Amino acid sequence: MHIAPFDNQNKPIVDAGDSLVPLNYFNIVKLKKGESFGYAVPGFETCIAPATGLLDVSTGGFEAKNLGGRGVDVWDGEPEGVYVPSGQEARFTCLSDSAEVFVAGAKFDEVLEPFAVRADEIDLVQYGSDDTKTHRKIKHILGANQHERVGRLLVSELFTVGAGGWSGFPSHKHDTDRLPDETRHDETYNFRFKPNYGSGLQMLQREDNEPGDAYHIVDGSTICIDKGYHPCCVLPGYEMYYFTILGGLSQRSLKQYFQPTHAEQLHTIPGIMDMVAKFK
Repeated sequence: MHIAPFDNQNKPIVDAGDSLVPLNYFNIVKLKKGESFGYAVPGFETCIAPATGLLDVSTGGFEAKNLGGRGVDVWDGEPEGVYVPSGQEARFTCLSDSAEVFVAGAKFDEVLEPFAVRADEIDLVQYGSDDTKTHRKIKHILGANQHERVGRLLVSELFTVGAGGWSGFPSHKHDTDRLPDETRHDETYNFRFKPNYGSGLQMLQREDNEPGDAYHIVDGSTICIDKGYHPCCVLPGYEMYYFTILGGLSQRSLKQYFQPTHAEQLHTIPGIMDMVAKFK
């Protein structure tokens, strides 16, 4: 499902108990200097990740000072985040002139310990190639490095490298718990483009070799994926970014099932198995 950009007034875009992606939570919070925002999501662990701006964050007696710091957009520096345990109240205050803050969540009942992930702790993987039109970079905020400290939530930033190309290819899905082949993970994206008038396409194919759906995505588009194969692409001449939230049904590690029709492409894309290994 495509949710077009709109002024959500700091209210969840994907709320707890969403009918399409019940394992996910997503909010975008916009603040001016000195403004604060507080929240708690019962039954959901969350991650506070500034898209832009600088924050002070507090939750359950834990404090993270000067979190974030990117300037004009998500290409302007490295991501940072704070993990907030399930149902715990959190508050953040804007220190810069303005801030745009992503709040990502996954359904999880156990209460763990809060912590911060700084820029030098980001788990980075780059794979693909210009020749195969699959060159991209992934910055895991809550990835393999934090596996033992988080319940079911995976949070990453994905960038196309260069201008134009495909992401999420070879086509894959993760909508059914059937280990060792696949896990059920609901997924939510928020897209940005550089320049911001760029755009792209999100495909969603429900059945192998059967026609599916396609959504025109623009700067600020949110995509919710409950099931099906889901590659996406950006127009030539533009760069694409998307903030990614994954919430697992029974485990944190993501096990993708690659579409049989295109599985041979796994052998043509440099470094793709390194990418697969990092979603833990």
